[in-house]
Amino acid sequence: MIKGVHTMFYSSDADGLRLFLRDKLGLKATDVGGGWLIFDLPEADMGCHPSDEEHAPSGTHDISFYCDDIKNTVAELKEKGVEFDDDIQDHGYGFVTHFKVPGNFSIQLYQPKYGK
Repeated sequence: MIKGVHTMFYSSDADGLRLFLRDKLGLKATDVGGGWLIFDLPEADMGCHPSDEEHAPSGTHDISFYCDDIKNTVAELKEKGVEFDDDIQDHGYGFVTHFKVPGNFSIQLYQPKYGK
């Protein structure tokens, strides 16, 4: 049966993104050859949301990171030089912000309000 989930980011700066995930976010990785890092991720969850043809048509997928204390996590990441697009906002399901990564895109970071 299903054992796990393999996620992927496609980036115009894949090498830079790999180093960012390892060095800035502290994700553990295995080098499977040639600097190609496969990250061993912490716990995960998955949601299934209704599609929205304007912003998220059917088939769209998204990857977010979550934490227990968003204010402290943002402060720690800023100390490591991570840039954020916006202030922390309450989105109902959790407290949300977005940070920039190599390859010219951003990733959501949130502190969930729901229990696990």
